[in-house]
Amino acid sequence: MLSNYCNRKMKILLVNTSERVGGAAIAASRLVRALNNRGEQAKILVRDRQTQNPYVEVLPQNRLLLKSKFCAERLKIVLANGFSRENLWAIDTATHGTDITQLECFREADVIHLGWINQGMLSLRNIRRIIDSGKKIVWTLHDMWPCTGICHHAEKCEGWLNGCGDCPKLKNPSPDDLSATTFRRKAEAYGEGRICFVACSHWLADIARRAPLLKGCRVESIPNPIDTDFYTPADKQAARKRLGLPEKKKLLLFVAYKATDTQKGINYLIEATEIIAARRPEWAGRVGVVPVGREASTLKDAFACDCYPIDYVEDPEKMRDLYRAADLLVMPTLMDNLPNTIVEAASCALPCIGFQIGGLPQMVQNGINGYLSRYRDSEDFARLCMQTLFGDDYERLAKGALRVARDTYSEQVVASKYIDLYTSL
Repeated sequence: MLSNYCNRKMKILLVNTSERVGGAAIAASRLVRALNNRGEQAKILVRDRQTQNPYVEVLPQNRLLLKSKFCAERLKIVLANGFSRENLWAIDTATHGTDITQLECFREADVIHLGWINQGMLSLRNIRRIIDSGKKIVWTLHDMWPCTGICHHAEKCEGWLNGCGDCPKLKNPSPDDLSATTFRRKAEAYGEGRICFVACSHWLADIARRAPLLKGCRVESIPNPIDTDFYTPADKQAARKRLGLPEKKKLLLFVAYKATDTQKGINYLIEATEIIAARRPEWAGRVGVVPVGREASTLKDAFACDCYPIDYVEDPEKMRDLYRAADLLVMPTLMDNLPNTIVEAASCALPCIGFQIGGLPQMVQNGINGYLSRYRDSEDFARLCMQTLFGDDYERLAKGALRVARDTYSEQVVASKYIDLYTSL
């Protein structure tokens, strides 16, 4: 009997707000595919479905009801924040959601694996019911929200170490503000030691181990997976022709959900091109920037070099072409965990330049697959971009990027780590 149990396929239910929109959704969908390819039985339960993938389950409630929950939660945040929309999308309270414990896919699962579950997907009360079900629970941290009162990125604030309150993201902070009351609700909901948290980066794992809300919980670090059989190097000029990009320029690729997002460091990239143009005008004429994301077209004239803006890309094949067409991925992000973009680019043999912040030092190894610039230093960022594009080490860096991606982030490698984790719980 024990042998039969050990040989039985595990049934794993991943839970995420969206199937494909956002880095957490993409990571969860990839993990589902990787687990099934390894012989397990994995599904993903979402509120927002984007494909007809048979491994996707959708919340059974009608769209109007789900939308009303989303709106009610946003409205409650606005009211609690003095009728202000300030930082409306930077915070979440998990006051509204859906009880998934009565769904068949939940009852059948051996492991419940939570991902990014905000904006009306799960409430804290729903999370408490999941814990009370007695199922094995894994929760992948894609940002700091499970560790804080309400924010996804605490930045310089350390209120999450002491129960929150006086939150800098609120218009009228106070000792017992929305962040403090939500912190207490989380403490009541989690249940000490009942959840195994997985951080996508060592940086976030260190934060999780310090977080009072996660006291007594097991914390592991496992990266997000990518399909290294899909993201592969290919002919650069052919990719540029398909995208309508110039064939002879050195192209810097900048990717963000919203290209104008200052937290993604677009202003530092603009300053870097100005520095290059001022100090090496002969190089600036050979360089172009390809910003990708919503509002990218507004950046057409923002750089001190040619710009080729592309709106937000949902098509994976087009995104792969962009990696293949570029000469360098630039990531001046001011706060990030473990961006899928860096690994996808690396798997296409594209080196990266980024700031030394968050999970980037784990991903970008100086002189191996790119370089890390001093934080918020546009001059150093510009120097490293030019050194990489016009130096002698480019081919070595491209090969290093490909090797790191395949050895560390392939679906097979990451799925094996999660299977070992599920089995050990």
